[in-house]
Amino acid sequence: MHIEPELVSPEKMLLAYGTAAAAGAMTVKFATDAVGERGAASLAARTVLASAAVFTFFEIFPHFPVGISEVHFILGSTLLLVFGAAPAAIGLAIGLLLQGLFFAPFDLPQYFANVTTLVAPLVAIKFLADRIIAPGTAYVDLRYGQALALSTTYQGGVVVWVGFWALYGQGFGAENLTSIVTFGGAYMLVVLLEPLVDLAVLAGAKLARGLAKTGLVTPRLYA
Repeated sequence: MHIEPELVSPEKMLLAYGTAAAAGAMTVKFATDAVGERGAASLAARTVLASAAVFTFFEIFPHFPVGISEVHFILGSTLLLVFGAAPAAIGLAIGLLLQGLFFAPFDLPQYFANVTTLVAPLVAIKFLADRIIAPGTAYVDLRYGQALALSTTYQGGVVVWVGFWALYGQGFGAENLTSIVTFGGAYMLVVLLEPLVDLAVLAGAKLARGLAKTGLVTPRLYA
């Protein structure tokens, strides 16, 4: 997941430092909470697993260019539900960095914009999950409507941020607007798949309740 090189000029990229810092501040808050829940070792282990998952999403899962960016199956809500907010957010940042360092160095100048694009919607669905999922409900007992709401919010957030960077960098010309609409329409197709993936993963987790004792998943998955 990235915006195209030079879509945002270097002097305008300063804004991305601020947006990424804000997303990072929320991630630190989530990480502090996670350490309090299960300890630093659990947070580290879940972060490693989330980073590996994100790298897989970027480099192994199908992806194709559309309009101003690429369509990837970045399963943000799945990461949140399995690993928790902090590991998911850190994993997205690490996976994106690994992609840039080893496979797409031309993406590195846009790194902070891309981090914002992926992590800010994750922050949004963390607050949405807290609102629409009752405190006594384990994630493995999620309903389809709840999974759909989380997926739609995450993927919609990604589209909004990519569109924002495109408008911020290139303005409101007809060609740019067309590219944004084309990308957004294609990317939202992920919403058709992600809730089903979420429910399939959660159904598998129900059969492996021993994971609750390992520290490799978020406590909320079963509790």
